[in-house]
Parts: sequence; C-alpha cells; structure tokens
Amino acid sequence: MRTLCSSTLIGEFFVIGFAGLVAMKDPELSMGMVWTVSGVAMALCLVLCGLITRPGGVQLGWVLQVALIASGFVVPMMFFLGAVFAALWWASVHFGRKVDEAKARFAARAEAAAGAVS
Repeated sequence: MRTLCSSTLIGEFFVIGFAGLVAMKDPELSMGMVWTVSGVAMALCLVLCGLITRPGGVQLGWVLQVALIASGFVVPMMFFLGAVFAALWWASVHFGRKVDEAKARFAARAEAAAGAVS
C-alpha cells in the first residue's frame, strides 16, 4: 500500500505546486498567502509519504484529498483534479491493501513450504 499511496502523494505534490502558480495570477490573492497554503499542502504530501503505514495516515490522506477538492474555489480546475486524485487515493488504498494481503499469503505459504521441507 505504501508504494501506491506514496506515488499518488508525489503526483499531488506537483499538482499543488502548479496550482499555486495558477493561483498567483489571481489579483485578489497575495503571493505570500498562495505560497504559504501551497507550501504547507506540498509539505503535507511529503510527510504523509512517511506516515502512510502508521495509524491515522490514510485518514490524513483523505483530509488532504478533501482540501485539494476544496481548493477548486480558488482555482476552479482543482475541482476536477482534486476529484481525480481522490479517486486515485481510493484506488491506491484499496488495491494497496489487496496487494499487501496477497504478499502476506504468499509469504505464509512460502514459510509453510520451507518448514515442510526442513
């Protein structure tokens, strides 16, 4: 699960950075505010890559997905991109868990086979 979720978060890192560049062009937003919000969100993406397997890591990822969708109120294209990344996040968590379960079953079978041979 960690690999799939981390890949999604790294993709979001770049999308958030590009969204910050787009938001900078809005005359109603200060550059400092845009980059503070974007920087915090980008840093959260990187921190979550390390926290994904810890308790609450997946839930924090969902909070990030909701925030990314809500950023569409500032940069309208983010409604679409946020929804795409929320779907990718769901797929990463769902299929990542399935892969982890399959790896565990395979390891248990290999261990049982090695024990039977000994």
